[in-house]
Amino acid sequence: MSSLPAPADIAACVGRCKAALSAGQAALKAAYEESADARALLHGRVKLVDGVLQELWREIGMPTETALAAVGGYGRGELFPASDVDILILVPVGMEVRSEPRIEQLVGMLWDTGLDIGHSVRDISGCLEEAERDITVKTALLEARYVCGSGALFESFVQRFNAALDAEAFFKAKQLELQERYARYSETPFSLEPNCKESPGGLRDLQTILWVARAAHLGTNWHELADTVIVTADEARQLARAEEFLDHLRIRLHHLVRRREERLLFEHQEALAEAFGIKATHAKRASEVLMQRYYRNAKLVTQLNTLVRLNLAARIAHDGRAPPIVIDGRFQMVRELLDIRSDDLFEREPRAILEAFLALQRRSELKGMTARTLRALWHARGRIDAAFRRDPGNRALFLSLFQQKRGVVHEFRRMNQYDILGHYIPAFGRIVGQMQHDLFHVYTVDQHILQVLRNLRRLTMPEFAHEYPFCSRLIASYDKHWLLYVAAIFHDIAKGRGGDHSQLGIADAERFCRDHGIVGADADLVCFLVGNHLTMSAVAQKQDLADPEVLQAFAAVVKDERRLTGLYLLTVCDIRGTSPKVWNVWKGKLLEDLYRMTLRILRGDQPGQAVGLQERQDEARRLLRLRGLRPEVENPLWQQLDTVYFMRHDAEEIAWHTRYLYYRPDTPQPVVKARLNQFGGGLQVMVYVPDQKLLFARLCGFFARLGYSIVDAKIHTTRHGIALDSFILLDPSGQLPYRDMIGLIEHDLVEQLKAQPPLAAPPPSRLPRQVRHFPFTPEGGIRADERGQQYVMSVTAADRTGLLFAIAMVLGRHDVVLHTAKIATLGDRVEDTFLISGQELAKTATLVRLEQELLQVLQLP
Repeated sequence: MSSLPAPADIAACVGRCKAALSAGQAALKAAYEESADARALLHGRVKLVDGVLQELWREIGMPTETALAAVGGYGRGELFPASDVDILILVPVGMEVRSEPRIEQLVGMLWDTGLDIGHSVRDISGCLEEAERDITVKTALLEARYVCGSGALFESFVQRFNAALDAEAFFKAKQLELQERYARYSETPFSLEPNCKESPGGLRDLQTILWVARAAHLGTNWHELADTVIVTADEARQLARAEEFLDHLRIRLHHLVRRREERLLFEHQEALAEAFGIKATHAKRASEVLMQRYYRNAKLVTQLNTLVRLNLAARIAHDGRAPPIVIDGRFQMVRELLDIRSDDLFEREPRAILEAFLALQRRSELKGMTARTLRALWHARGRIDAAFRRDPGNRALFLSLFQQKRGVVHEFRRMNQYDILGHYIPAFGRIVGQMQHDLFHVYTVDQHILQVLRNLRRLTMPEFAHEYPFCSRLIASYDKHWLLYVAAIFHDIAKGRGGDHSQLGIADAERFCRDHGIVGADADLVCFLVGNHLTMSAVAQKQDLADPEVLQAFAAVVKDERRLTGLYLLTVCDIRGTSPKVWNVWKGKLLEDLYRMTLRILRGDQPGQAVGLQERQDEARRLLRLRGLRPEVENPLWQQLDTVYFMRHDAEEIAWHTRYLYYRPDTPQPVVKARLNQFGGGLQVMVYVPDQKLLFARLCGFFARLGYSIVDAKIHTTRHGIALDSFILLDPSGQLPYRDMIGLIEHDLVEQLKAQPPLAAPPPSRLPRQVRHFPFTPEGGIRADERGQQYVMSVTAADRTGLLFAIAMVLGRHDVVLHTAKIATLGDRVEDTFLISGQELAKTATLVRLEQELLQVLQLP
């Protein structure tokens, strides 16, 4: 074997290759922008890299008995602009890899060229052993392609690999891999920032089909799969078009960000739309048009992916073909799947479309539908027309889908996936794939609706009763709880039309109820829930629940217990269905408190009784006695507290405050106590200190610097001028140890309140991506309450560190007194409500100036 090339020769070769890669990739990009030929770019980059690797292989003088193979996407003959390059260096049995300097030198040269290399060095036996241990390795080797070196060694590898490949075991492993991948992406292609490669409906779905087909020798492309009757010719064309769209999307994404990136992040979507030549419409931004196109493509891919995998399973399985089990004249069961007994069933008898979904709900032994059933459904969806929707029998069948004991969520999702739901309810079809730019929804409108349906359904299932036990108890005794499912389908159905979607949705719900025989109080309930599905959340999170008039007004809206319970259940499930970040235990407590107090009013209590002022005081006294405090020790402190204090705090909070303050009600020294939130999650902090200017701003700044978000603040001043404030704090990052922070807060905050150092804003944090790229106009307003004694200040803005501090500083500069703060954080958006008072607020000029300053601090920096 010849000696290693001189370092200067190696450097010169690397330089030539690096220049060739740079020039070649620039030429490929220019050609693509001219022709928009995705295949030419993908194959062109493969050819370019092949040439570089072959030159380096020759330059280093690799042993003639070794071989270089491309694997993975590079082996398949597809290299996207920023894709990594996976290679296999095959060596003969017995070669000591570590003693062969050329291999190490080759790998170093590859990296020096600027290629993102993934490499392995193995003999054939090593490849086979690793493939048996790791399905990812087996998949990469399945697409191995010869590049240079010993052709005989590579052919020997291919023969032994194919001989060892068990197509059925490979298929099962890829099925499990697909299920795990789907679970990572919440089982939906409709997230607002999908991964165009890995998300359901992305390129990986299409690649999985071809990997399994290749392993079973059924074809390596869509045309060959049509030849082997795995897909129809029309499906092959649809798959090819879907793949072409995703190829273009991924190519343009790589060109845009100039690195490997597969996520369609908000900051890229508008530029991608421009790259596709998409223009904004009067109702939608260009990025929304692009994403709706992506979602429809992803939906098609998931549909066809299911069909093809079912066909592959039937072709590959070795368990023999069991005879079908006849269900009735229309359907039979084949390998635990619902099968149509004639291919034209749905064309001849369109009603059987709905009967198929009903059969899956009623027969637990059925695990899904056969490929030919799904294919027939897909092709017959157009039979669901106006005449079909008018048919009383069809209407009765569709309504019964809501009323079954099992399979409600699965079958509505299946109906949506195959466009049955959108054809039966055309208004639903219009919101399929529609984005929601509001900083807290993470799903498209149709997927959010189905998520709410799923949340409601889980409340009825005993195995999930531990999640929300109070809600589960309520729904278990709820008359016709399936009406809540109907309301869930319609609650956001009018989004995107302009105007108030809650009110617009009532018309659709009324029509559906009228057409499907839902009448009287049941129809009124559905329409009420659709029209008011945001009301309970707004009252609980933005209004003062200690105010009897607030409770009376809300009770007047709901009118009766059935409506109240239905609205409560729908509200809980709606908030939980927006995003995992939006729901928290504190929101749950606010909603439950509002439900329980309103229920008392509806059952005959006066609003003041519903708040339970005397009951709270009695219960607080009982708790104090349990702690060993003698009777009446609380009186000196309680005499300094007005009725509003007792209305805004529950008995347990009152007892907690009293335990630490009863013996020092007039203390000039700050008292700070913290504890774990009794209702789960976060910290509860009490501050008792002689009132001082900008106190609320100081407290907000202190908590923000620790990394906490204030989710509730109750601000009170005693009759003798001492502030008694209480806060609920949550850690948005989920990383701060609550218990360990109690001592630090109690000590450091006392020192702050004693020293009163100059106020400093919390250090700015990096804005979330959604905040930077969503078009969002902050809002702030101040209005007098109905009695004209106090004012309600409402704020809507993008959330960020220090926002509450900045608002507090504005209030402090104008000598505004803060009474309560309701902090509602919805994902990356805050909707805060403050009850304030002050002499200057009665002056129009001051009020206008205050609102202007408020809007300035709400603007993003």
